[in-house]
Amino acid sequence: SPSLQATGTARPPANQVRMDTASLWTQGFAKLPNLLTATECRNLRALYDEPTNFRSRIDMKRYRFGQGEYQYFAYPLLARIAELRTTLYEALAPTAIEWMTALKLPTEFPLQHAKFIEICHAQQQTRPTPLMLRYRVGDFNCLHQDLYGDIFFPFQVVICLSEPACEFTGGELMLVEQQPRAQSVGRVVPLQQGDAAIITTRYRPAQGARGFYRTNIKHGVSTILSGERITLGIIFHDAV
Repeated sequence: SPSLQATGTARPPANQVRMDTASLWTQGFAKLPNLLTATECRNLRALYDEPTNFRSRIDMKRYRFGQGEYQYFAYPLLARIAELRTTLYEALAPTAIEWMTALKLPTEFPLQHAKFIEICHAQQQTRPTPLMLRYRVGDFNCLHQDLYGDIFFPFQVVICLSEPACEFTGGELMLVEQQPRAQSVGRVVPLQQGDAAIITTRYRPAQGARGFYRTNIKHGVSTILSGERITLGIIFHDAV
Protein backbone atom coordinates (compact mmCIF):
# COMPACT_ATOMS: atom_id res chain seq x y z
CA SER A 1 0.00 0.00 0.00
CA PRO A 2 1.81 3.17 -1.15
CA SER A 3 -0.13 5.35 1.30
CA LEU A 4 0.95 3.18 4.24
CA GLN A 5 4.60 3.16 3.22
CA ALA A 6 4.54 6.94 2.80
CA THR A 7 3.46 7.42 6.42
CA GLY A 8 5.89 4.91 7.88
CA THR A 9 8.70 6.41 9.91
CA ALA A 10 12.33 5.38 9.81
CA ARG A 11 12.90 2.31 11.98
CA PRO A 12 14.55 3.28 15.28
CA PRO A 13 17.46 1.22 16.56
CA ALA A 14 16.34 -1.71 18.67
CA ASN A 15 18.07 -0.29 21.73
CA GLN A 16 15.75 2.75 21.56
CA VAL A 17 12.62 0.62 22.07
CA ARG A 18 11.94 1.16 25.77
CA MET A 19 10.09 -1.55 27.63
CA ASP A 20 9.46 -2.68 31.19
CA THR A 21 11.42 -5.93 31.23
CA ALA A 22 10.68 -6.33 34.95
CA SER A 23 6.97 -6.61 34.14
CA LEU A 24 7.75 -9.25 31.51
CA TRP A 25 9.54 -11.33 34.15
CA THR A 26 6.94 -10.92 36.90
CA GLN A 27 3.66 -10.86 34.93
CA GLY A 28 4.39 -12.13 31.43
CA PHE A 29 3.55 -8.85 29.71
CA ALA A 30 4.75 -5.27 29.30
CA LYS A 31 3.11 -2.25 27.69
CA LEU A 32 4.56 0.03 25.02
CA PRO A 33 2.42 3.18 25.13
CA ASN A 34 2.02 5.22 21.93
CA LEU A 35 3.97 2.82 19.74
CA LEU A 36 1.92 4.00 16.74
CA THR A 37 0.33 7.35 15.94
CA ALA A 38 -3.40 7.72 15.32
CA THR A 39 -2.65 8.27 11.63
CA GLU A 40 -0.63 5.06 11.44
CA CYS A 41 -3.45 3.19 13.17
CA ARG A 42 -6.01 4.47 10.65
CA ASN A 43 -3.77 3.60 7.70
CA LEU A 44 -3.13 0.12 9.02
CA ARG A 45 -6.82 -0.49 9.66
CA ALA A 46 -7.57 0.39 6.04
CA LEU A 47 -5.46 -2.57 4.96
CA TYR A 48 -8.02 -5.04 6.28
CA ASP A 49 -10.24 -4.72 3.21
CA GLU A 50 -7.36 -5.03 0.74
CA PRO A 51 -7.14 -8.82 0.19
CA THR A 52 -3.90 -8.66 -1.80
CA ASN A 53 -2.05 -7.88 1.44
CA PHE A 54 -3.03 -11.20 3.04
CA ARG A 55 -2.44 -14.92 2.49
CA SER A 56 -5.52 -16.26 4.33
CA ARG A 57 -8.65 -15.25 6.23
CA ILE A 58 -9.87 -17.22 9.28
CA ASP A 59 -13.47 -17.33 10.49
CA MET A 60 -12.95 -17.91 14.21
CA LYS A 61 -16.40 -19.38 14.84
CA ARG A 62 -15.84 -22.08 12.22
CA TYR A 63 -12.83 -23.41 14.12
CA ARG A 64 -14.31 -22.76 17.59
CA PHE A 65 -11.57 -20.21 18.32
CA GLY A 66 -14.19 -17.69 19.42
CA GLN A 67 -16.14 -15.31 17.20
CA GLY A 68 -14.76 -12.75 14.76
CA GLU A 69 -12.15 -13.06 12.05
CA TYR A 70 -8.51 -12.43 11.30
CA GLN A 71 -6.16 -12.37 8.33
CA TYR A 72 -2.50 -13.33 8.03
CA PHE A 73 -0.29 -10.98 6.04
CA ALA A 74 1.47 -12.39 2.97
CA TYR A 75 5.13 -12.18 2.04
CA PRO A 76 6.62 -9.81 1.12
CA LEU A 77 5.37 -7.95 4.17
CA LEU A 78 4.40 -4.30 3.81
CA ALA A 79 7.26 -2.02 4.83
CA ARG A 80 5.78 -0.81 8.13
CA ILE A 81 4.80 -4.33 9.23
CA ALA A 82 8.30 -5.62 8.42
CA GLU A 83 9.90 -2.69 10.30
CA LEU A 84 7.84 -3.34 13.42
CA ARG A 85 8.59 -7.06 13.30
CA THR A 86 12.33 -6.54 12.94
CA THR A 87 12.69 -3.69 15.45
CA LEU A 88 10.63 -5.34 18.17
CA TYR A 89 12.30 -8.74 17.75
CA GLU A 90 15.77 -7.22 18.02
CA ALA A 91 14.75 -5.30 21.14
CA LEU A 92 13.34 -8.44 22.73
CA ALA A 93 15.95 -11.00 21.69
CA PRO A 94 18.31 -10.37 24.66
CA THR A 95 15.44 -10.92 27.13
CA ALA A 96 14.35 -14.04 25.23
CA ILE A 97 17.86 -15.44 25.63
CA GLU A 98 17.82 -14.60 29.34
CA TRP A 99 14.48 -16.40 29.75
CA MET A 100 15.69 -19.57 28.09
CA THR A 101 18.91 -19.47 30.12
CA ALA A 102 16.93 -19.11 33.35
CA LEU A 103 14.78 -22.11 32.39
CA LYS A 104 17.80 -24.10 31.17
CA LEU A 105 16.19 -24.65 27.78
CA PRO A 106 18.36 -25.08 24.66
CA THR A 107 16.98 -22.46 22.28
CA GLU A 108 18.72 -20.35 19.66
CA PHE A 109 17.62 -16.74 19.25
CA PRO A 110 19.98 -14.75 16.99
CA LEU A 111 20.06 -11.03 17.67
CA GLN A 112 19.00 -10.36 14.06
CA HIS A 113 15.45 -11.24 13.08
CA ALA A 114 16.48 -12.30 9.56
CA LYS A 115 18.71 -14.97 11.09
CA PHE A 116 15.85 -16.23 13.23
CA ILE A 117 13.59 -16.50 10.18
CA GLU A 118 16.30 -18.58 8.49
CA ILE A 119 16.07 -21.03 11.42
CA CYS A 120 12.28 -21.17 11.02
CA HIS A 121 12.52 -21.83 7.29
CA ALA A 122 15.09 -24.59 7.81
CA GLN A 123 12.41 -26.34 9.91
CA GLN A 124 9.79 -25.89 7.15
CA GLN A 125 8.12 -23.00 8.97
CA THR A 126 7.87 -20.69 5.98
CA ARG A 127 4.49 -18.93 6.19
CA PRO A 128 4.36 -15.37 7.63
CA THR A 129 2.41 -14.91 10.85
CA PRO A 130 1.82 -11.16 11.42
CA LEU A 131 -1.95 -10.76 11.39
CA MET A 132 -4.83 -8.34 11.72
CA LEU A 133 -7.91 -9.20 13.78
CA ARG A 134 -11.37 -7.66 13.47
CA TYR A 135 -13.99 -7.99 16.22
CA ARG A 136 -17.54 -6.66 16.11
CA VAL A 137 -20.40 -6.70 18.64
CA GLY A 138 -20.61 -10.11 20.32
CA ASP A 139 -17.20 -11.26 19.06
CA PHE A 140 -14.48 -12.61 21.36
CA ASN A 141 -11.29 -14.66 21.26
CA CYS A 142 -10.91 -17.82 23.34
CA LEU A 143 -7.81 -18.31 25.48
CA HIS A 144 -5.03 -19.69 23.28
CA GLN A 145 -1.33 -19.68 22.37
CA ASP A 146 0.14 -18.80 18.96
CA LEU A 147 2.84 -21.43 18.40
CA TYR A 148 2.54 -22.70 14.78
CA GLY A 149 5.42 -25.19 14.93
CA ASP A 150 8.38 -26.44 16.94
CA ILE A 151 10.28 -23.15 16.57
CA PHE A 152 8.69 -20.22 18.39
CA PHE A 153 9.82 -16.93 19.91
CA PRO A 154 8.77 -16.47 23.56
CA PHE A 155 7.20 -13.03 22.96
CA GLN A 156 4.63 -11.53 20.62
CA VAL A 157 3.13 -8.05 20.37
CA VAL A 158 -0.51 -6.93 20.27
CA ILE A 159 -1.20 -3.39 19.00
CA CYS A 160 -4.61 -1.73 19.41
CA LEU A 161 -5.57 0.12 16.21
CA SER A 162 -9.04 1.28 17.35
CA GLU A 163 -9.93 3.84 19.99
CA PRO A 164 -11.58 2.32 23.09
CA ALA A 165 -14.71 3.99 24.48
CA CYS A 166 -15.04 5.93 21.22
CA GLU A 167 -14.95 3.20 18.56
CA PHE A 168 -15.62 0.15 20.73
CA THR A 169 -16.36 -1.01 24.26
CA GLY A 170 -15.48 -4.32 25.85
CA GLY A 171 -12.82 -6.28 24.01
CA GLU A 172 -10.16 -6.25 26.73
CA LEU A 173 -6.93 -8.19 26.22
CA MET A 174 -6.83 -10.93 28.85
CA LEU A 175 -4.00 -13.14 30.11
CA VAL A 176 -4.52 -16.23 32.26
CA GLU A 177 -1.51 -17.75 34.00
CA GLN A 178 -1.66 -21.34 35.20
CA GLN A 179 0.46 -21.76 38.31
CA PRO A 180 1.64 -25.17 39.51
CA ARG A 181 -0.43 -26.46 42.45
CA ALA A 182 -2.33 -23.16 42.68
CA GLN A 183 -5.31 -21.33 41.23
CA SER A 184 -4.87 -19.61 37.86
CA VAL A 185 -4.24 -15.86 37.81
CA GLY A 186 -6.14 -13.61 35.38
CA ARG A 187 -4.90 -10.22 34.20
CA VAL A 188 -6.49 -7.56 32.00
CA VAL A 189 -4.17 -5.39 29.91
CA PRO A 190 -5.93 -2.11 28.96
CA LEU A 191 -4.71 -0.58 25.69
CA GLN A 192 -5.40 2.80 24.14
CA GLN A 193 -5.23 3.37 20.40
CA GLY A 194 -1.60 2.99 19.29
CA ASP A 195 -0.54 1.21 22.48
CA ALA A 196 1.14 -2.18 22.28
CA ALA A 197 1.39 -5.05 24.73
CA ILE A 198 4.31 -7.44 24.67
CA ILE A 199 2.98 -10.77 25.90
CA THR A 200 4.54 -14.16 26.40
CA THR A 201 3.79 -16.66 23.66
CA ARG A 202 3.68 -19.73 25.92
CA TYR A 203 5.14 -19.37 29.42
CA ARG A 204 7.33 -17.21 31.64
CA PRO A 205 10.11 -18.05 34.12
CA ALA A 206 8.89 -17.76 37.71
CA GLN A 207 11.32 -17.70 40.62
CA GLY A 208 10.96 -20.60 43.02
CA ALA A 209 12.90 -21.89 46.01
CA ARG A 210 14.99 -24.11 43.73
CA GLY A 211 15.41 -21.76 40.82
CA PHE A 212 13.16 -20.85 37.94
CA TYR A 213 10.19 -22.87 36.75
CA ARG A 214 7.66 -22.39 33.93
CA THR A 215 4.15 -21.00 34.38
CA ASN A 216 1.89 -21.53 31.38
CA ILE A 217 0.08 -18.43 30.02
CA LYS A 218 -2.73 -18.12 27.49
CA HIS A 219 -4.28 -14.95 26.10
CA GLY A 220 -7.66 -13.98 24.68
CA VAL A 221 -10.08 -11.09 24.14
CA SER A 222 -13.29 -10.47 26.08
CA THR A 223 -16.61 -9.92 24.31
CA ILE A 224 -17.06 -6.76 22.26
CA LEU A 225 -20.01 -4.84 23.70
CA SER A 226 -20.27 -2.14 21.02
CA GLY A 227 -18.52 -0.95 17.88
CA GLU A 228 -15.55 -2.55 16.16
CA ARG A 229 -12.06 -3.38 17.46
CA ILE A 230 -9.17 -3.96 15.04
CA THR A 231 -5.84 -5.21 16.32
CA LEU A 232 -2.45 -5.83 14.75
CA GLY A 233 -0.59 -8.90 15.97
CA ILE A 234 3.16 -9.16 15.46
CA ILE A 235 4.32 -12.76 15.78
CA PHE A 236 8.03 -13.25 15.18
CA HIS A 237 8.27 -16.91 14.15
CA ASP A 238 6.86 -18.24 10.89
CA ALA A 239 4.31 -21.05 10.60
CA VAL A 240 4.41 -24.57 9.21
